[in-house]
Amino acid sequence: MATYPIFERKNVLVTGGAGFIGSHICERLLRDANVICVDNFITSSESNIDHLLQHPNFEFVNHDIIQPLHIENLTELDHFKVKYQGIQEIYHLACPISKRNFDDFKIATVLTNSVGIKNILDIAVKYRSKMLYASSSVLYGNRQDGGKEKYSEHDECHIDHLTSRGAYDEGKRFSEAIMQTYADVHALDIKIARVFRTYGPRMKIFDGNLLPDIIMNALDGKDINLTGDEDTRVSLAFVTDIVDGMIKLMMSPVDVTLLNLGSDQDVRLVHVAQLIMQLTGSVSHIRFDTPSMHYTEPGLPDISRAREILGWIPLVRLEDGLKKMIDYTKSHRHQLTF
Repeated sequence: MATYPIFERKNVLVTGGAGFIGSHICERLLRDANVICVDNFITSSESNIDHLLQHPNFEFVNHDIIQPLHIENLTELDHFKVKYQGIQEIYHLACPISKRNFDDFKIATVLTNSVGIKNILDIAVKYRSKMLYASSSVLYGNRQDGGKEKYSEHDECHIDHLTSRGAYDEGKRFSEAIMQTYADVHALDIKIARVFRTYGPRMKIFDGNLLPDIIMNALDGKDINLTGDEDTRVSLAFVTDIVDGMIKLMMSPVDVTLLNLGSDQDVRLVHVAQLIMQLTGSVSHIRFDTPSMHYTEPGLPDISRAREILGWIPLVRLEDGLKKMIDYTKSHRHQLTF
C-alpha cells in the first residue's frame, strides 16, 4: 500500500460539507487542516459556507457523489498537493435531508446511501484514509419501556425497511454495513457516529424542522403547535458539541468503531417552547396536536462509551444554544428560501 507524506497540513475531505452539521465540521477543521468540501446543494445551502470560500485552506467541489469523484484530477486542489500527499481523513455526511420534501429526494437518498458511499470508500482505499460516517439514531427505533430507555451501541437496530422512509432509514443501516465490509476487506480505519437529535445555527428554517419552526412562529407571534402533550420529551445536543465528538472519534484508536453522539438528558418539549418564547419575548400560544399514526418519539442515547473512550460529553447549555440559534434565525430568515 502507498504511504502518503503530510507536508504542512493534513488534507481532509468532507462530503455534505455545505449542510447543517457538515459546514460546522469544515469550519472547525480549518484550524489545522486543508479542507475539501464536496456538496451538490440538493438539500444544503451555499450560504452555509460563504464565509469559508475565501479561506486559503478551503476548497469547494460541486459534485454529486453518486458519480465517481476523482480528487487527483481537480486542478483547483493542486495547492493541496493531493497527488503527492493524498487524503488523510474523510468525514462522510452526504445524504439528502428534507423533512418537508422527503418524497422529492427518495431516489437521490437511496443512491447516495449505496452507490455514493461506495464511491467515497473507494477514495479511502486509494489513499488509505481514515473515514468517519455520520449515521443516525433512527436505527434504534422508537422510545420504549415507558420512555426511560437509553440506547447503547450494543442494542439491535429496529427499523422497517419497507416504510416510506426506507430510503433513509435502511440506507443508514446499509451504509454502516458497507463501511464495516470495506474495513474488513481493506483494513481501513473506519468510524461510525450514530448522531441523535442535533440543533443550532444553519439548520434549514423553512423545512419542517422542529426547533426552527418553533423559533419562527415565536418570532412572528403565531401559534406554536407541538406534537404530543405536556409530557412529550426530546433530547437536544448543540451542533458544536456533536462536531467536537466527531473529531474526537476520528482521532480515537483503530479499534474504536461505533459510538453514540447526542444528549442523554430528557427535556420536556413544552419547556423548550416556553424557553424560546421567553428568549424572543413572544406572545405566541402553545397548542398540542394529536400525534399521527406514523409519529415516533426517539429515545435517549447511552453516551457512556463516548465519555469513557473520548472524554466527551455535551457541554453547551440548552439556553445558550437556543440563544445562538435564535440570533442566527433573526439575521438569516429573510435571506433563506428553504
